[in-house]
Amino acid sequence: MSKQRTPLPLADCHTPLTAEPLSADQAERLAVSFKALGDPIRLRLLSLIASHQGGEACVCDLTDAFDVSAPTISHHLKVLRETGLVASERRATWVYYRAEPATLELLSTVLSVPQGAGE
Repeated sequence: MSKQRTPLPLADCHTPLTAEPLSADQAERLAVSFKALGDPIRLRLLSLIASHQGGEACVCDLTDAFDVSAPTISHHLKVLRETGLVASERRATWVYYRAEPATLELLSTVLSVPQGAGE
């Protein structure tokens, strides 16, 4: 039985780690996304999707970039979708994926180091 992934709530995690400590709840919710990105295939998938022309990619554009089976790619895309890192839309027989800018911005903000911090 796999643990259910919870997408990040965007309301309460917009402060850099260097500004104030995360609460236990915030850390637990953020860790889900960082864990998803800790897999090289998922990190690369997200990169391919986010950098694809038009900001979205068909699953058919993604599978050839990897030396793993289509079901494995589908599993990784499902993890990215469940964590809120990508969104998907079915069009006829294909599924198109796009990166979720708000989630990427949130992760970036949490990891940002304001200029002059630590001096």
